[in-house]
Amino acid sequence: MIKSVVSKEYQELQREIAELQEKWMLQLDPERIRLNHEKSAMEAGVPIAALTAIDFEILLFLQWVDEVIDLLIKNNPPLKPKLSEIGSLLNKETAILWMEEAFAFNQLYFIAFAEEHGLEEWIPQFLAETALRPYLRQIAEKVQPEIHRAVPGAGCPVCGEPARLAAVEEDGKKMIHCPRCLVHWSARRLECSHCGNEDHQTIYFLEIEGDVTSKIQVCEECNGYIKIIDIRQYITKPQVTLLDLNSIHLDMVAQEHGYTCGGNKNETN
Repeated sequence: MIKSVVSKEYQELQREIAELQEKWMLQLDPERIRLNHEKSAMEAGVPIAALTAIDFEILLFLQWVDEVIDLLIKNNPPLKPKLSEIGSLLNKETAILWMEEAFAFNQLYFIAFAEEHGLEEWIPQFLAETALRPYLRQIAEKVQPEIHRAVPGAGCPVCGEPARLAAVEEDGKKMIHCPRCLVHWSARRLECSHCGNEDHQTIYFLEIEGDVTSKIQVCEECNGYIKIIDIRQYITKPQVTLLDLNSIHLDMVAQEHGYTCGGNKNETN
């Protein structure tokens, strides 16, 4: 296995965040999440989360944001001046907006919020997304038994995150894992998750020198890619979020070759 390009300090931060999120999930009232299994919408690729009614617990969300801030400062004290103002900016109305916009992947909202309040661009969305994930993961837990496949190009069938990580598991099957909500589903060994292409002449693999467990599946039809990691080579099964983080070198290689996470269907005349 190739050494991760991610620092040990950042890996440790992400482990601590994952532990916080597991704790937060236990604090959620599952009755506040009401699923809507609209079969036609799901078959069209609409994420289940988009069909779900959630009564967000605002005070919990604010508490979780504070806990993430404390963790960030503990791991990197120079961040304290940048993060100390967040608490005064987050009233209940703003917290609701943060949850809704994180839910909708609205990066432009968070960029504008950061600019308006003199924050570094990454801070608002990172905090909001980190505190939102327990809700997404609870949805995923509820529906996992019903998730077997995904509509190509629609991303994760639960939260809509673009597919980017697959694992070859003990039975040799290819399973796609969503690092955002942790749901997983099966896929054909030679299939593009972004456009559905199954032509062996336009799907191939990039291999990484020194990395015997990983490769990148790329598609010439849509210029999309997905990381494939053989977890049978691991002594203990890795956490999905850390597996995604520690394989970021694969994303870098794919993108350097012109491929994108999510794909971009080639136009034909």
